[in-house]
Amino acid sequence: MLSRLLSRLRRWINRFFNKSRKINHEPINKLSLIVIIIVDLFILFNVFSGLQDVSYWPISPDAAYPCHSEWQAYRNSTVKDKDYDILARSLTIDPNAFQQTYAQAAQGRLGEVSEICLQYEQTSNAVNSVENQAIAQNINNTQAEITSFQAKNNSIRQQYDSTLLEEIAGQPQSNSINNVEASQARANIEQNDRAIAQRQQTLTSLKTELAKSPEGQAFLALLADDTKFAPTDKGYRQASFWYPSIQLLFQGLFLLPLIALASAVHSFAQRRGYGYVALISWHLLAIFLIPLIWKIFEFLQVGFLLQWLSNIIAVLFGGLRFLWSYVQILLIPVIGFGIIKFCQKFVFNTRLQAANRVQQMRCVNCAKRIRKHDIHCPHCSYAQYHDCANCHNLTYQHLPHCKHCGVSQPLEL
Repeated sequence: MLSRLLSRLRRWINRFFNKSRKINHEPINKLSLIVIIIVDLFILFNVFSGLQDVSYWPISPDAAYPCHSEWQAYRNSTVKDKDYDILARSLTIDPNAFQQTYAQAAQGRLGEVSEICLQYEQTSNAVNSVENQAIAQNINNTQAEITSFQAKNNSIRQQYDSTLLEEIAGQPQSNSINNVEASQARANIEQNDRAIAQRQQTLTSLKTELAKSPEGQAFLALLADDTKFAPTDKGYRQASFWYPSIQLLFQGLFLLPLIALASAVHSFAQRRGYGYVALISWHLLAIFLIPLIWKIFEFLQVGFLLQWLSNIIAVLFGGLRFLWSYVQILLIPVIGFGIIKFCQKFVFNTRLQAANRVQQMRCVNCAKRIRKHDIHCPHCSYAQYHDCANCHNLTYQHLPHCKHCGVSQPLEL
């Protein structure tokens, strides 16, 4: 079974490359082949560029819920000053820039920004008032003073340690390399510590004042409101779950018309014997199929179906997440085999193609028009008939049954 599948795959690949390198079954020269490859690469680059643009069209979860990451980080934080930290961040952001970011997130895209995030934005912007800016400036100044006193203490401690060693060694003060005696160093450190403690109290009071401002209280109340955060979190998770599928849908809508057009032109060119058009359309068909297959496999890594299966495995097997790798290793080849089977049966079905050509009195190989009883094609010399294995009369190549005895015929490629 495996050897048969590999043999059919090898024949299909050979057919693919023969159609990619020949015009009317005649090989093209190397210069023409190089030109075709350059054109293929140019078109392929533009196809991927178009796919990127169309995948950006539906609004992303981060753009639809721009407040989610910051809001979730605040709720998960265990830092003591997390209220002040998020208020201080609101004070450092330009309200106009913040508003433009939220307002422009949905421009030219399918979808809209969450109403709760818009409310979050307005409440956060309200914190950035003149009064709160003054409080923030006092906080910064006080923090700078604390840092300055701490730096002085560090310098004094370094001198104190060396002075203490000099006293232990009995070295006279006149020979000391430090300007401060040990007793004076201790007094200076204590004085600075008192100043630091005083300013830390002031700093705490200023942070409390900022948090108790009307704007600060409104913003912190929104951050703590489960009835607001829960639908935001749920909406973000659902959007993240479906976003890869929506992207694949739009990418498919972008590629499928191109594939259908290239396939139709190729079939038409083969029937009419337009060799150059058939060659170019065949290359275009291959170029349009490559990104589609690529995006399908890319989707299988992040799509909702595999995420769902991954979640099930995580629940059932707990820490044995490596089993998911086994599932992907087995699933991807099965899907790839399904794609090959579909292409063989419907897209590149030799018997369907031969049946249409026989009905139109065309060569079953090159599709050029021939007379009804021609045994060989005068254009490509391909034999139109073969001996039936049962009655040994001549019957059409690639058709499923003998036209004389009706016995099933093996498919010969």
